[in-house]
Amino acid sequence: MAQVGIELKNVTKEFPARGGEAPVRAVDDVSLQIYEGEFFALLGPSGCGKTTTLRMIAGFEEPTSGEILIRGKAVQGVPPFHRPVNTVFQDYALFPHMTVLQNVMFGLEMDGVRKEEAKSRAVEALDMVRLNQLDRKPRQLSGGQQQRVALARALVKHPAVLLLDEPLGALDLKLRKAMQYELMSMQSELGITFVYVTHDQEEALTMCDRIAVMDHGQALQVGTPSEIYETPHSRFVADFIGETNFIAGILISTNGKAASIKIDEKNVIEATLDDINTSVGGEVTVAIRPEKITLIPEGGSLADAPGDIEREPHKTAISGQIVFANYIGTDTRYIVRIGEKTEVVVRFQNFGARFETMYKPGQQVMVYWANSNARVLVQ
Repeated sequence: MAQVGIELKNVTKEFPARGGEAPVRAVDDVSLQIYEGEFFALLGPSGCGKTTTLRMIAGFEEPTSGEILIRGKAVQGVPPFHRPVNTVFQDYALFPHMTVLQNVMFGLEMDGVRKEEAKSRAVEALDMVRLNQLDRKPRQLSGGQQQRVALARALVKHPAVLLLDEPLGALDLKLRKAMQYELMSMQSELGITFVYVTHDQEEALTMCDRIAVMDHGQALQVGTPSEIYETPHSRFVADFIGETNFIAGILISTNGKAASIKIDEKNVIEATLDDINTSVGGEVTVAIRPEKITLIPEGGSLADAPGDIEREPHKTAISGQIVFANYIGTDTRYIVRIGEKTEVVVRFQNFGARFETMYKPGQQVMVYWANSNARVLVQ
């Protein structure tokens, strides 16, 4: 079993408000376990508490209540420079008057490391991030190069944990993608625990071993990228991670985890019912990803449908009409009306010549999905 590197136990952080108002609760009773050598993401929208959580691990903020442990030792009251962590910020915070090498050496020299050893370790750290412009100043470097200097400066002290606060936020898209790969490779090679703050869902899904999705100071769900994407526990998580259809209805029957939901007077759909606080007759929402839905022409054969929907033992079939069709290169995006007033988004990947057989607005189709891919959420 993996060893716990960082543990948060019922951590709450409140900031005083102005004018005698109630304190602002930025982090609300968060409990997390982050394993040694794990690439872990704190993901959520602005103001959700992810950066405050990172700052408490780093020691820049103290919890109002609760406990933080790093490698089994409580760190409340321990200043940042005495914790086995280093932090990389979005703005990099490089010293403009120092060279690349001097920037990386600085922390070691402040710790009393001899100059020759500090230089040797700094060169090694810069080689690790594939940067050899040792004599340049930060203003002479590109954004990606500055980010590498900040990483080298953090790694040179051999921290147990590297904390990264949206470090790629200032980079253009192409460089951002390249640096994602660099960070993943570096973390894999070094085996250091990375805790990564981001609001970019794709970035978290691509890079991280596990993700904590946060909102209003709470960790709503913690899991692997596939768990977060495929089995969201709440509407917020389903909506925040990727594109999702939400179909409102009334729960009319259950059979184990199988559920039937009435979406209007004439139409019933099927979905998977997880452990949620609802009962027959209650209002629910069915969440299903656009790429999980299959379309075939009305009267067509399922044998011609893409994927293996024909072999699914439990599937929903409902009549629909194409409202909108948009070819976007990698795939085709449809809006399809099902039932009397519900619309869903459907996405088909464009492999082969499928784009040549796009459905047209007004065309009648049959809409299918495997019931295991549709999940019932409480509204």
